[in-house]
Amino acid sequence: MIMTKHTTKVGLVKGVSRETAISRVIELLGINPVKGKEIFLKPNFNTADPFPGSTHNDTLLYLIRHLRGMGAGSITIGDRSGPADTADVIREKGVDRLCEEMGVRLMNLDELPDQDWIRMQPKQSHWWNGFDVARPVLGKECIVTTCCLKTHGYGGVFTMSLKLSVGITHRRNMAELHSSIRSMRKMIAEINTAYSPSLILLDGIEAFVDRGPMKGERKKAGVLLSGTDRIAIDAVGLAVLKDLGSNKAVMETPIFQQEQISRAVELELGVGGPGEIEIVTGDPVSAGYAEKLTVILGRG
Repeated sequence: MIMTKHTTKVGLVKGVSRETAISRVIELLGINPVKGKEIFLKPNFNTADPFPGSTHNDTLLYLIRHLRGMGAGSITIGDRSGPADTADVIREKGVDRLCEEMGVRLMNLDELPDQDWIRMQPKQSHWWNGFDVARPVLGKECIVTTCCLKTHGYGGVFTMSLKLSVGITHRRNMAELHSSIRSMRKMIAEINTAYSPSLILLDGIEAFVDRGPMKGERKKAGVLLSGTDRIAIDAVGLAVLKDLGSNKAVMETPIFQQEQISRAVELELGVGGPGEIEIVTGDPVSAGYAEKLTVILGRG
């Protein structure tokens, strides 16, 4: 694949434990966007279903430790679950205890008052009257997101870094999103105009290759990805799903023709094609897998 001067890096580590891989994959990017910053950490707490149905607690633990090692300031973990109740998800996953032990603030976005939601209305949006985004998310100096690797059986096709942003919107916006079958994937991309993440971690130790997002056909991928570009992360994630063998919606649609990605490209949220993605690695096993994914990306 020919690289251009506009390439973005996606770090990749394969076949290593979470504790080791999270530090390595972030270090591969060669940046430190969190030093001295107040961090809003957005996980995948859609439900309390076991990983990859939701973010693994170990991922949060090791990511928090590494962010602090990078010199991050205060850290707030926040999300809105759905369809499950956010407070129930937090309790069932034991995230409240984890946050207390780690000295991290926990924010249930469902509990925010009306004045803490900001109406966003992107130009030429597929949303009828825009959507509401949590003010505390937008008010943070630095947003770090951590997503899972999985398909979405309810219209999204896949759920990774772009789809993760649904959790910063108000619960009242979900009726429109879920009823807009033809526009859903474009609407997901449009939510991402509200903010830009400083760091993204995708945990692909295991993946759902069909159904999802709560339960699905599970396969071991043994990979972690890092980056700052949501389109690039999701494109490489889709290449992993194609390599594992996924459902028809993933396998038969070229990566940059997936509607979440094509709409995100139109909105200039990141890279415009596979030639702008550089997968960086630090060991032979990861490098070999990156070469395989690069071929899949180029092929679509």
